[in-house]
Amino acid sequence: MLTLSSTLSLNNGTRMPRLGLGVWQIPEGDPAYRAVQWALDAGYRHIDTARIYRNEQSVGAAVRDHSVARDEVWITTKLFPVDALRVGHAFEASRARLGLDIIDLYLVHFPPPGLVVSTWKRMERLYHEGRVRAIGVSNHGISQLEAIRKSCSILPQVNQIHLSPYHCNWELISYCQDHGIAVEAYSPLTRGKHLDDRRLQDIAESYHVSPAQVLIRWALQHDFIVIPKSSQESHIGTNADVFGFTLDDSVMHELDAYGSTKRTL
Repeated sequence: MLTLSSTLSLNNGTRMPRLGLGVWQIPEGDPAYRAVQWALDAGYRHIDTARIYRNEQSVGAAVRDHSVARDEVWITTKLFPVDALRVGHAFEASRARLGLDIIDLYLVHFPPPGLVVSTWKRMERLYHEGRVRAIGVSNHGISQLEAIRKSCSILPQVNQIHLSPYHCNWELISYCQDHGIAVEAYSPLTRGKHLDDRRLQDIAESYHVSPAQVLIRWALQHDFIVIPKSSQESHIGTNADVFGFTLDDSVMHELDAYGSTKRTL
């Protein structure tokens, strides 16, 4: 049975919380600090940030200041492609801004043009040195993942991709699942663009939940890791309240068909 404390075993045996808070576009300072604190209060144990979000400092402060033990909270941050030739330096800079001894997951945010394999080998070095619990990628398609698979010794533990029923690359998802790469959904709520879709609203009404809750539950039932973003306390709470219902198979199939595509990243 899925709960807010449910985790997914990555291909290195590390267990990652299935539901997390994304903090993209939440400003540094009080907005990011409060959002993380509210999420931890609500039971979230997974926070996703990135160097380019410019809020690592507030995320780290909120985690350190909260009563939840550090080893109970999963922290993800990301390498921006401009730092592809200095991965170790960029990692340490993120760790210093976060003010945390360990980063749980470090992702290559986008494929660095012409440097996918060499960047990944630098990521492997971080992992072998024990500076990070897991390493992965974001926004990588099959061609980039194949290049890594053929040239490197460690497959990414995670591929974080833009994913919802309205934006779903099943070919890429199948590739990741076939190779033991966990799929993580960002923008699972479609950045609000489809929450007023009458089809989605009808499903939500039939389960007495919100459209956002349906989208999050869909991702969880597909065994994706999911990181809905919100800076509002009420939404942070309701986004985590998705464990009291289960979408029927027929509803899952209906949602699957909303925007499926074979377009590669």
